[in-house]
Amino acid sequence: MTAELTRGQNHPLPRARLEIRISAGTPVVAGATLGDENGTIHGVERVVHPGAPTLPGLEVSRQAAADHRLAVDLDAVPDAVHRVSVLLALPVGGSGPARFGAVAAPFVAVTDLDGDEVASYTITGLEAETALVALELYRRQGAWKVRAVGQGYAGGLAELLADQKLPQAHQLAASIHEAVASGLARSIPAPPAAAPAHHPDHGTAPRTGPGAPVPPASPYDPQGASAPGPQTSGAPGRTGAPQPYPGGPGEPATTGRPSAPGAGGPIDYSHPRRQNAAPPPPPPAAPPAEPGQPARPVAGDATGWSMEERLYNQVWGMFEDLARTTAAYRSAVDFAESRMEKELDQVLSDPRSRIGGQGDAAREAARSRHGELVSQAREVLDRDVAQLVAEAEVVEPALPAAFARWDNPVWHAYRVPMEIPMALRLGDLHLPEADRIRIPMLIRLPLERGLWIDSGRSASLDGSFADSHEMRRLGLETAVAHAARLLAVYPAGEFTVHVIDPAGSGAQALAPLVHSGVLAAPPAQGAAGAADVLARLTQRVDLVQMALRGGAPDALPPGLDTSQQLLVVNDFPHGFDDRAVNQLRYLADEGPAVGVHLMMVADREESAGFGPLLDPLWRSLLRLTPVAHDHLADPWVGHAWTYEPPLVPPGSQVLQQVLAQVAAARRS
Repeated sequence: MTAELTRGQNHPLPRARLEIRISAGTPVVAGATLGDENGTIHGVERVVHPGAPTLPGLEVSRQAAADHRLAVDLDAVPDAVHRVSVLLALPVGGSGPARFGAVAAPFVAVTDLDGDEVASYTITGLEAETALVALELYRRQGAWKVRAVGQGYAGGLAELLADQKLPQAHQLAASIHEAVASGLARSIPAPPAAAPAHHPDHGTAPRTGPGAPVPPASPYDPQGASAPGPQTSGAPGRTGAPQPYPGGPGEPATTGRPSAPGAGGPIDYSHPRRQNAAPPPPPPAAPPAEPGQPARPVAGDATGWSMEERLYNQVWGMFEDLARTTAAYRSAVDFAESRMEKELDQVLSDPRSRIGGQGDAAREAARSRHGELVSQAREVLDRDVAQLVAEAEVVEPALPAAFARWDNPVWHAYRVPMEIPMALRLGDLHLPEADRIRIPMLIRLPLERGLWIDSGRSASLDGSFADSHEMRRLGLETAVAHAARLLAVYPAGEFTVHVIDPAGSGAQALAPLVHSGVLAAPPAQGAAGAADVLARLTQRVDLVQMALRGGAPDALPPGLDTSQQLLVVNDFPHGFDDRAVNQLRYLADEGPAVGVHLMMVADREESAGFGPLLDPLWRSLLRLTPVAHDHLADPWVGHAWTYEPPLVPPGSQVLQQVLAQVAAARRS
């Protein structure tokens, strides 16, 4: 499992032969220094750079590039070397950016020779720096580790090398830049690049993001502590979207000059999720666009090491684009209204112009300017939404089963997977100003928070079209759809579902799970059945926690099911006493860390009798609804996103067919 490092964190390296992959979104110079225990470099022969690209155990690129692969063999590094520092620098004298603060956050990953990531680091918070130490590989008690450094230098390579005690720092820095410039002069110019697969003028503000290829948490971060409303992720919290998704979905990095809204010119963005220069394998080339027309969208047009990751990042890029362009539209409308009110106030403040033709003309002029501004803003919004709709039309059919709607044809070719996907679709998100487009709501796996399907009447948009019994039925059907999808995207035997239905009221909705045989046991009924399931899952959490804390994860009792566990609770709090409620809270708090997850179908008002005891439980769960509802608040841009659950189309047998294959794979 990849360790996503933050500045100062370290991680052990499991093997000596590695690759260091760098994605910066703009050409950078890559190199490395070999230092002693104190980090001191003893001579220029201990620096590997484009002018001297190989040293024992190290090889770097000969030119500046947006993406690099550095080969490392730690067994071949001299014994006197205790630190290997990976350097990045912006080329000098070219037309590129002059500081790292003006480009996307660089991303660095340590991988094995098969491409599997060991550790990764997104270098954020850069401003005036032109060179930096990205990572440090160092010896500790005979073993090698990697540390995320992210130390920048405004004085460039010369200041960086001088800080590592190299006497000839300025001369070596000059020779490195000269070697880069010479290599560029000798190279054959590349053919003109195809137009980017995504239209550069998505939205009206610079695009931000955490840095590829680690997905941000989105502004609506399902894994965050607070419900939105996307979390962003990401922001994918915002490490940077989203997400993440934290003070924004990510660190802003603007490379273009946005044109004024309504001016008709393109708006450029720097978005590490959606750079055209992606790590291998490269994304498919965009079909050529007609002259004067926006580039045609392409599925997978985002940075990532696999098509699944590129599609994930592209979806959240679309989410960010829609959030920004809608926020810009709302801001423009607010400005137009405030300006009109100010102009009308000025007219009314002068008694001479309150009545008569002069006052009427001034009021009409103010309203006309208001309408013109709103019309311009709407034109920009419609343009951006149209491009996003075109992108969604090519992305949706290309999504894998874990990301796809139940009506996607990908389910007709479904086979039980061999690997766990990186994310799961929990529904769709949209905004009232752009009702034509639906953005898939993706959350990372394994789940880090439980789910709460709110079956209360307040969950509906108008609160009147469904009574409480209908809402409970819809809530359980939504929970069954979520549980079935989780079972379908995990390898056979690696995901187990338990159900508590104390009153037996959910027999009809639970039929697909029961009849297919994918449940661990028949749904538990009555207070005794609920207590038995809760006791077994609580004991499992305790045993795994004790094994992990004791440093003996393999010392578990024979026969203990080590697969991921999901407990679906229907009609809460019926059949739950104080002890059962405490066990439920314990599973919600401690379970996700050891593979025990909770999904509740409940009306919060019906559990009001427990008082504030249950407040932490509701806060710890991600609230979803069985009907479309605009309850997912985005604290970053202030949107209230409308959530739509991923229900199976009426009359479709896809759920039964998928569960039948899951059951057959488990038996075999």
